[in-house]
Amino acid sequence: MQPQHASPLTQSQTTGATEPPLIEQTIGAFFDTMVQRQPDHEALVSCHQGRRYTYAGLQAEARQLASALLRQGLVPGDRVGIWSHNNAEWVLMQLATAEVGLVLVNINPAYRTAEVEYALNKVGCRLLVTMARFKTSDYLGMLRELAPEWAHGQPGELVAQRLPHLSTVVWIDAPGKEPGAGVEEPGLLRFSDFLARGDAGDPRVAQVARTLKATDPINIQFTSGTTGFPKGATLTHRNILNNGLFIGECMRLTPADRLCIPVPLYHCFGMVLGNLACFTHGSTIVYPNDGFEPLSVLQAVQDEKCTGLHGVPTMFIAELDHPRFGEFDLSTLRTGIMAGSPCPTEVMKRVVRDMHLSEITIAYGMTETSPVSCQSSADTPLEKRVSTVGRVQPHLEIKIIDPETGAVVPVGERGEFCTRGYSVMHGYWGDLEKTREAIDADGWMHTGDLATMDAEGYVNIVGRIKDMVIRGGENIYPREIEEFLYRMPMVQDVQVVGVPDARYGEELCAWIIAKPGTVPTEDDIRAFCKGQIAHYKVPRYIRFVSEFPMTVTGKIQKFRMREATIEALGLTEAKTA
Repeated sequence: MQPQHASPLTQSQTTGATEPPLIEQTIGAFFDTMVQRQPDHEALVSCHQGRRYTYAGLQAEARQLASALLRQGLVPGDRVGIWSHNNAEWVLMQLATAEVGLVLVNINPAYRTAEVEYALNKVGCRLLVTMARFKTSDYLGMLRELAPEWAHGQPGELVAQRLPHLSTVVWIDAPGKEPGAGVEEPGLLRFSDFLARGDAGDPRVAQVARTLKATDPINIQFTSGTTGFPKGATLTHRNILNNGLFIGECMRLTPADRLCIPVPLYHCFGMVLGNLACFTHGSTIVYPNDGFEPLSVLQAVQDEKCTGLHGVPTMFIAELDHPRFGEFDLSTLRTGIMAGSPCPTEVMKRVVRDMHLSEITIAYGMTETSPVSCQSSADTPLEKRVSTVGRVQPHLEIKIIDPETGAVVPVGERGEFCTRGYSVMHGYWGDLEKTREAIDADGWMHTGDLATMDAEGYVNIVGRIKDMVIRGGENIYPREIEEFLYRMPMVQDVQVVGVPDARYGEELCAWIIAKPGTVPTEDDIRAFCKGQIAHYKVPRYIRFVSEFPMTVTGKIQKFRMREATIEALGLTEAKTA
């Protein structure tokens, strides 16, 4: 699986293995083959819903849903949205849309009215499946605000001025958990009622499936841009099915594995590194809850005897530091993935030691590359697993280049990480200009991430090009400072950003979450740094906080930290000549 180098690399460019071969089937065709192989094997456990599916049972319900979608008048290529946290309906939509060539549009559950309006209109969604509400998010309320006309329309015949493409809204009903008054409107359908319109034996499902190709677009995921509107990364069956295959290979998944997935399905982490990694290996999916809650994860791992666990670093930190952590038997755990943001070395060591995740892997990628380009494997030495993101995945090429010249840099030097191969997206939906900015004429995806590569091909992500801080002419990489501060016993989590400075151009600001029971001071932090790192790397500003601004997937939003620091300290942007 991992690339083999006859001699040490001297330049930061390498190619992945060519085995096993790429899957050239659609997601539906491949899933059908897996069902034939093990129809009675457990495919899905949704703990919070109290639901279990065998592979055959999941296939039957997905086909019934696919039939209902076709009977609604949808045809291959039409866009269908899913606006929901984790549940069985989500994965049923993933399978059903793939089966009949509909493009599943993942809508971020954190979106509010203006954001969902933009997303639905950008790609022209014809049908939307949504939760009724979740915590403080009233999804149906937001849709009614956008389309008050629906209260007087008929399902399938809706025309709203602000959502002109969307004709059908299906809300996910939960027996015994009705969303309250006001949902019984003509323009809204219950998921259970919509599903009942379909027929698992509908011959049209198989007829349509035979017309599809692996290279057809099948999924749109909106990238969380820091400026401007999000872009719709468009992915094919071939993109995400193969990525799921190779991710599972690195984890050594088999039908005996049971993977706990607390990360959101709307993101590649959940639907590819989770769902598709399991389906390509006949493993069992376990959803502990609809949204992340550390106690339910620990409970699900114990009750379902999970062998794998996914998470971003902040999730693993929350689980490890939960007051009841020691009460749970996690001894069945073996593997999983920590990804989504830089993985602190000290957190990785605790996960291996205290959660029994001896074969946990690190994965790196981006939505536009389906998403994983590099991953460690179960036999990667621990020191490499805690200090790198592994090596190139099979059937991919990677290189690290000088952002200014485009030349490949020597091993050990920093540069922009680029990748090429089957995983590179089809493009940004309806945005050829942005697609060309991201993917060059030779097919290389330019990630904007700063990385280094060693002589064995292991890659280390050192930050974003735009995150690099230039203080008085010195290039400073926040990741290096963060890794150092993680060693301090009173620091639970830390993020470092650059803020403007009249004298030096930029200065460092550290946002720190203290370990429970400790009350570090700014002087404590600076004393820890003194004599250990260069003076210009010691943060000038230190803020103690209880949490970081982040996306629903756990990605830290450093630009928000920078903005908040500038506002709180009354700083002004440095002027350049």
